[in-house]
Amino acid sequence: MIEAVIFDLDGSMVDSMWVWKSIDIEYLGRFGIRLPEDLQASIGGKSFSETAVYFKERFGIPDEPQTIKEDWNRMAWEKYAHEVPLKKGVLELLQYCRGQGIKMGIATSNSRELVENIVNVHRLEHYFSCIMTGCDVAKGKPAPDIYLAVAQALEVKPENCLVFEDIIHGIQAGKAAGMQVCAVYDRYSEYQDAEKKQLADYYTHEFTELIEEGVLAGALC
Repeated sequence: MIEAVIFDLDGSMVDSMWVWKSIDIEYLGRFGIRLPEDLQASIGGKSFSETAVYFKERFGIPDEPQTIKEDWNRMAWEKYAHEVPLKKGVLELLQYCRGQGIKMGIATSNSRELVENIVNVHRLEHYFSCIMTGCDVAKGKPAPDIYLAVAQALEVKPENCLVFEDIIHGIQAGKAAGMQVCAVYDRYSEYQDAEKKQLADYYTHEFTELIEEGVLAGALC
């Protein structure tokens, strides 16, 4: 029986993956570096802090990781506040889960500043009992740390949690935590759809279909 639902943020709850490609191009351009084609695949699932360290080491960035993170937060703040929408059906799903008495949490690799920004902009604070970032745990996705930490905070056993994730590393993290996982369609990871469907227990293109087709109701029984 599902007692808690845990959402990844970027690419799962909000349509924001385009933001980071834009930021990566601009940020690396400051140092005369072109965006490598393999960058997104290389950093998928890493926490905000882990990604900053990766950038420093791979690209020889002279700034310290903390400064890198502060730069990224400044670059992303306005976009998250004004240009990043909720994905279709997310609000309906949140309302449905609340109506069913299901606990909800967020497990994101993004920074706390940006996740709280997006939650406040869309007035979602009252839906979530826990917001956890990759910087709050020892290892980022695909390690299960963040999902286990959210389950513990929600006081729900891992086997009674359902995770929503859009990337392979996130799906692997949820499964490694012993949770059910619903893969979420996102155009930036569309090329991985076949593998996502194979790894996950469920798959959704738009969240409302889970309610309309009774998939979520079946998982909650």
